[in-house]
Amino acid sequence: MTIPATRRAALFGIAAGVLTMTRTNARPMPAAQDVAPTGTLRVAIGISPAPGPYWAGRDPLSHEPKGVTVDLGRAMAEQLGVPLTLVEYENSGAITDAGDAGTWDVTFVPVDAARRQRLDFGPVYNRSESTFLVRPGLAAATVADVDRPGMRVAGISNTTTIRAMAAWLKHTTPIAVATVDGCIDRLKSAEIDAFGMGRAELIALSAAVPGSHVLAGQFFEASVAVAVPKGHAAALAFATAFIEDAKRSQRLRRIFDANGLHDQAVAP
Repeated sequence: MTIPATRRAALFGIAAGVLTMTRTNARPMPAAQDVAPTGTLRVAIGISPAPGPYWAGRDPLSHEPKGVTVDLGRAMAEQLGVPLTLVEYENSGAITDAGDAGTWDVTFVPVDAARRQRLDFGPVYNRSESTFLVRPGLAAATVADVDRPGMRVAGISNTTTIRAMAAWLKHTTPIAVATVDGCIDRLKSAEIDAFGMGRAELIALSAAVPGSHVLAGQFFEASVAVAVPKGHAAALAFATAFIEDAKRSQRLRRIFDANGLHDQAVAP
């Protein structure tokens, strides 16, 4: 069938317009060397016995890191076409402190005002309640029961959570502990009365402290986001586009589910 010249011109104009819109709206991906200057994407992760949206765990057989942040880092490296290197830290404060040292390119950590002064953040991808796990035998039902004189309350040192805890507590002062394992050991030995962290992680950790329980209520809502060292504009642009696309495509939802985090919501 022959298409009349006038119609051919109209169709050509529509196609040209669509192509122009596509080129205009498309966000060019930064060059791999601008995001991963060493030739490998170095993703900083925190390791914990209770994995979550921020914390990674370890495979029980290989002992290699596994979890949401590992899967996100792997997908980022694949998109850039470079190898992945996981750089392990004991907590998000240590990751933040290393941001100026050039030892990692991208990370995923909770956000707060102090951390924004040291890292550049992309989109938040998870929000979750922070509450307390309390030692066996402690008569406490809600987070308010922890805020009493003489209560020994612990949090992970140099983190968003312990800073929020310090601001929330009015009658006691939090004790800074470097690792999750350290807090659990102190709960077991009754050196502390309560340990503050994300609810989902604390529920998982409670099995390691028979007789402990997680309190109702929250003292903080933690927001976890992708981040890069200050001033790394290309890396931030890439990380931002990646997380936005992972939300739209439901990739983040699938990663959460694959890691057993069915009750954790992807931030809108």
